[in-house]
Amino acid sequence: MRDLQGLLARLFDVAMIVLGAAVASQIRFEYIEAHTYSVAFVAFAAAFSLALFPGFGVYQSWRGRSKLQLACQVSLGWLVVQGCALVLMFSLHRLDYVSRLWFAYWTAMAGGLVIAGRLISHAILAHVRHAGMNLHQVAIVGCGKHCDSVVRKIDSQKDSGFRAVAAFNATPETHLNTRVPVFEEHDAFVNYVRTQNVHEVWLALPLSQEKTILRFTNEFRDDLVNVRFIPDVRSLALFESGVTDLLGEAAINLVASPLSASAMLQKEIFDRMFAAAAIIAVAPLLIGIALAVKLTSRGPVFFKQRRKGADGRVFTIYKFRSMRLHTEQAGVLRQATRNDPRVTRVGAFLRRTSLDELPQFFNVLRGDMSVVGPRPHALEHDDLYQKVVSGYIHRYRIKPGITGWAQVNGFRGETDRIEKMEGRVAHDLYYLGNWSFGLDMRIIAATIFKGLRHTNAY
Repeated sequence: MRDLQGLLARLFDVAMIVLGAAVASQIRFEYIEAHTYSVAFVAFAAAFSLALFPGFGVYQSWRGRSKLQLACQVSLGWLVVQGCALVLMFSLHRLDYVSRLWFAYWTAMAGGLVIAGRLISHAILAHVRHAGMNLHQVAIVGCGKHCDSVVRKIDSQKDSGFRAVAAFNATPETHLNTRVPVFEEHDAFVNYVRTQNVHEVWLALPLSQEKTILRFTNEFRDDLVNVRFIPDVRSLALFESGVTDLLGEAAINLVASPLSASAMLQKEIFDRMFAAAAIIAVAPLLIGIALAVKLTSRGPVFFKQRRKGADGRVFTIYKFRSMRLHTEQAGVLRQATRNDPRVTRVGAFLRRTSLDELPQFFNVLRGDMSVVGPRPHALEHDDLYQKVVSGYIHRYRIKPGITGWAQVNGFRGETDRIEKMEGRVAHDLYYLGNWSFGLDMRIIAATIFKGLRHTNAY
């Protein structure tokens, strides 16, 4: 059944890609354009979608998972598909024959149709599940507040396709405050699972309950019941980053990068494509700013400084120079302050509007930085704050960004008090623990709208 659903989903995607191209032709040319090169372009995109979409998890089961994340995954996958098709058409020297406006219409139309189709199908499924159909019944083995929390989460998301029907109290000395029937007899609970058509058993237990975990895993090993482990590691884990594959073994990340290898790859692909597009789009602005900097004050156009990147690797960051040439005391780096005499008139405008950061898109292309991530600090500041701000070092578990969650929430500019740096780090750690492609899009959008009117940068 699942194979049939996957086949139908693939056929639907191809059909939407073709339909999007046809609608784009109707809009652009007022008739269906069937030019050989356009047909080849559509065929390449359809083929790349079949090959690449599975790698973005587009065809996996999304029961109980975020539909916004699904839309973001599909969007990213479709942009990568179009990028690959563009490169192939360019390598065949046939890109000049394709209408750029038609390509833009087609990309937007087909992407919208593919996403809309999925959201509509999930909306229908949600309605069906609210009506009590297409549900997976879940029995929870747990103890204390963690078990109660899991039941509440299931109850609060009725369209997820799960319904809690029973619980087993693994520690009789504690009380489970939950609406479902609670079992304390092992045999009675097992019999209930096997006779009441329970589909899933979730082990919501701390790591100290190893014997209980093994007991229930072995109990249902030969049953058609999904047994899932939802560990209670809140007192141990820095991020809720789930399970990763390590040398073929399942490993729970307690203190490690919360982004999986596939997520890092998706972020890397997006970063390079976005940076290349941004540099092309703002090339005239880059040239204009470079001339303004050069003509209004003595010195180089670019300011270069060593910063720490992912895993603490040091790289050279680029900015448009916003200060007059001056000499800093060895080992001391003074941040810009309000009405700082070192800042030029052009530099003050660039800093207020964040335009001095634009050269960092070249850092993104080089692989030193990401579009979104924790902002990198000067090495002198790293040495200072790493000793006094808890969790500061974990900012370097991913590449630093041109913009970040802290910056769009007001933690930007001078950090003259330790509380400001603590707030910035707290927001950076939130970003690491809650990363998604959708969150990156929110931050980019907020940066565009807020960056030109920020009062904390001077």
